[in-house]
Amino acid sequence: MDLEGYARRGLRRGDKDLKEKLAERILEIKNISRKHALEIANAVIVEAKATMNLKGDILQPVTSGVTMGEFGVGSRGTGDFYTHEKIAEVIGKTSAVVDSSHLDDSGVVRAGGRYIVVTIDGMHSRLSDFPFLAGFHVARAALRDVYVMGARPVALLSDIHVADDGDVAKIFDHIAGITTVSELTGIPLVTGSTLRIGGDMVIGERMTGGVGAVGVAENLTSRIQAKPGDVILMTEGAGGGTVSTTALYYGMHDIVDETINLKFIDACEALFEAGLVGKIHAMTDVTNGGVRGDAKEISRTARAKLVFEEEKLRALVNRKVLGMLDELEIDYLGVSLDALLIIAPPEHADNILECVREKGVAIDVVGKVVEGEGAELVIDGEACDFTPRFRESAYTPIKKLVGEKMPKNFEVMRKAVDRAAEQAVEKKRRVVGRLKGK
Repeated sequence: MDLEGYARRGLRRGDKDLKEKLAERILEIKNISRKHALEIANAVIVEAKATMNLKGDILQPVTSGVTMGEFGVGSRGTGDFYTHEKIAEVIGKTSAVVDSSHLDDSGVVRAGGRYIVVTIDGMHSRLSDFPFLAGFHVARAALRDVYVMGARPVALLSDIHVADDGDVAKIFDHIAGITTVSELTGIPLVTGSTLRIGGDMVIGERMTGGVGAVGVAENLTSRIQAKPGDVILMTEGAGGGTVSTTALYYGMHDIVDETINLKFIDACEALFEAGLVGKIHAMTDVTNGGVRGDAKEISRTARAKLVFEEEKLRALVNRKVLGMLDELEIDYLGVSLDALLIIAPPEHADNILECVREKGVAIDVVGKVVEGEGAELVIDGEACDFTPRFRESAYTPIKKLVGEKMPKNFEVMRKAVDRAAEQAVEKKRRVVGRLKGK
């Protein structure tokens, strides 16, 4: 629980019983005396008052009036993708070879004549109570993001935040999950950070954090290199954090075991060992909003159209995982499958297929890249629209309640988000100018 946020909301509405109410909330979580709870509540209110109504470029935050949940940020759909485009605008033009504007899995800079590939992945927010599982999946995700840029990972780093009442052992369990992947791949976890969420201002047991990875490449396989005439291949996928979350919160716990594998990494290593990475135009992992989301991002970046065969895609989803998704009426094309998507010239397809299959990983040609824009899904010979929904497929009971439909006021919210991004850019320019003495 965010004590500071609770206090500020109460102050804004002039709640005369704020201290008592806040103390009650604190006592719901902390095993302390009422007297001490009132003292904490009073201190929180004092601090909240001191930081309200601030003025000036540095202290006054940019606001849009649109919340993260309303706009679908983090939900891997239309609002989330749009926000990431705005993030790239706020960052602006950089000297990087690949930056946020490319909507790729990682960023790339050139150093010492080689490409240095850097990525960061946040752990799945619903795996807070399952630290080992969260660590395993986020570490694997970070490595995937480096591999799909045509790079070999050389190091991992972690960032762990546990709320004030969380058990210290969560840190160790989480790191054990990360280093399970580390030891199996030979890629060391070299540094990290461990903090409390919000310090004394956030109570409860919630954990969050992320894992970053660094890799080195001779050639890149970024999305922008996909070209009309290429074929699209995909490896088998059993999902990761998202599928695990679905299994956990629908009581299908045995499905979690299906996600514990390194097949994606095995496939990538096989391609490197065979010298085939240089023959590939682009790679990505099927995560953000599933195949639907990735298709949209690749199409936009490469300025080409992607056509997929639904029958081929379905055959590559882990049988047990697909059975669960179908039973729960969750669109498997709109969730993270953690499969490897490869876009390459057709003359190299057979070699890629043979190489990956020899590693014991299923793979097939699932589509093609053609002239045009957007994405298309072919079902029983009929072309169907393949655009992502406002949010990724609803894969937990609460997500089903929130829904996937675009809100009616999306355009109003979008304009507000646009203004906020513009204000952030202007703020940056003013501060940069001031520091440069202009």
